[in-house]
Amino acid sequence: MSCNRRFTLNTVSLACLVCCMASCAVGPDYHKPEVAIPANWRRDMQSAPNFQQAQPSDEKRKGNWWEMFDDDQLNQLEVQALDHNQNLVVAVAALNRARQLVNVNSAAQLPSVDLQTGDQRFKTSADRPLAAYGIPNQSIVQNILQVGLAVNYEADLFGRVRRGVEGAKAAAEQADADFENTRLILMSDLATSYFNLRELDQEIEIVQKGVALQKKALDFIQNRYQLDFATGLDLAQQQSLVESSQTQLALLQNQRAALQNAIATLTGTPAPEFKLAAVASLATVPTMPAALPSEVLQRRPDVAAAERAMAVANANIGVAKAAYYPSIMLQASGGYQSNQWANLLSAPSILWSLGVAASEHLFDNGKTTATVNIAEASYSAAVASYRQSVLVAMQEVQTGIDSMTLLTIAANRAAASATSSEKAYDIANARYTGGVDIYLNVITAQQTLLTNQRQAVQIQGQQLVNAVYLVKAMGGGWQGT
Repeated sequence: MSCNRRFTLNTVSLACLVCCMASCAVGPDYHKPEVAIPANWRRDMQSAPNFQQAQPSDEKRKGNWWEMFDDDQLNQLEVQALDHNQNLVVAVAALNRARQLVNVNSAAQLPSVDLQTGDQRFKTSADRPLAAYGIPNQSIVQNILQVGLAVNYEADLFGRVRRGVEGAKAAAEQADADFENTRLILMSDLATSYFNLRELDQEIEIVQKGVALQKKALDFIQNRYQLDFATGLDLAQQQSLVESSQTQLALLQNQRAALQNAIATLTGTPAPEFKLAAVASLATVPTMPAALPSEVLQRRPDVAAAERAMAVANANIGVAKAAYYPSIMLQASGGYQSNQWANLLSAPSILWSLGVAASEHLFDNGKTTATVNIAEASYSAAVASYRQSVLVAMQEVQTGIDSMTLLTIAANRAAASATSSEKAYDIANARYTGGVDIYLNVITAQQTLLTNQRQAVQIQGQQLVNAVYLVKAMGGGWQGT
C-alpha cells in the first residue's frame, strides 16, 4: 500500500471516528429547577393533570383580552398601540435578531464550502534563496490559473457548537417571551391609563355638578343675606365651599391631561395631536373566570422568559467547558491548477488535499477556568431570578384575587353610602330652607355627598384597574384555557 493511500485511509478513518464521537457534549444537561408551590395551589394542580410547571409555551398569543371590557374606544386605542408603539417595534426587532442568531449558530453544524478561483501572473526573483546548492536560480515569468472547492468542518467532538445552538434556541424562545411580555405590559398599561382617565371623567362630572349646585346655593344665601335672613358666616362658608370645589376640579382636570398625554405616547401619537372626549359612564367590570392560579406558571411571559434564561445560561456552561478540549477541523479541497487556460480542466491539472487539524490550549493562565466559573455563576443567578419571578407572579395573582373580592364589597357599601348621603343632603337643605336648622348642616351634607359620590366612582375605577391587573398577573387573556 502506498504512503499516499495509507495517509488517505487514516485521514478518512479519523474523520469517521470524530463524527461518531461527536454525539456527546460536555457540560450539564438542562433540567428546570423545582419551585415551592403553595398548598392551595397544589390542590388546584391536582384537578389539572395536564399542568406543566413553568412550561415555556407563552408563544401562544392570548388574543385581544381587552375586548372583555366591551369598550369600543379602548379597543381602538389598543389596536393603534399594537400598530404604532415604538417599544413594541424594538421588541419585534430583538425577536427577529434572536431568531437569526439561531441560524448563525446552526450553520456551524454543517460543513462550509468555499469556491476558490484565481488568475495570477508573476515573476520570480533570480536572487531568491537557492532551493538546492549548485543549481543557480533563474527569473521566471508565468501564470497560475486555479479553480476549485474547499470544504471545512469543525468536528464538534465535545459539543461546543451544539451547546451554542442549544443556547441560541433558548435565547430565541426567551426573546419570544420578552416580546409577549412587552406586548402584555403595553396593553395593560394602556388599559390602566384609559380606565383611570375615565374614572377621572366621572369624578370631574360629579364635582362640576357639585359646583353648579353650590353656586345655586350661594345665590340663595346671598339673597337671604341681603334680606337679613342669613348671616355673613353662612355666606362666607358657602363661598369657601365653592372655591374649594373649584380647586378640586382644576386638580382633577390636571390629572386627566397627564393621563391623556400618556395614552397618546402609548399609542404612538404626538401628545399635542391627541384628544379623548369625556364619556358619560364607566365600563362594566367583567366577570373574571375562575382560572387556576397555578396556570400563572405557564401563562406569564416574564416567568417563561426567566425559565428560558436559565436554559441559555446552562448551555453557556457547556460552551465554556468545551474550551478545555481540543478543537478539531476536517479539511478537504480539490480543483484544477494550470499555467494555461487551455489545459486548466485537463486531468494533469487536477489537485486535491485531505487533512485534519487540531489545536489545544496548553496554558492560558487560568482563562478557561475563569470563563467556566463565570458561566456557572451566571446560571446560579438565572435560577434565582427565575424563582424570584415565580414568587412575584404568585404575589400579583393573589393580590388581584384578594382585591377583586374586597373591592366588590367596598363598591356595594360606597353605593349605599352615596344614596344615604343624597337623602341626608335633601333633608338638611329642606330644614334650612324651612328655617329650622343652621346652614352649617347643609354645608356638611354637601361635602359628605360630594365625597361619597366621588368615592363610589373611585372604587368603580379601581375595580376596572384591578381587573386589568389580574389579567396581566395571569399572563393575558384566558381564551383556550
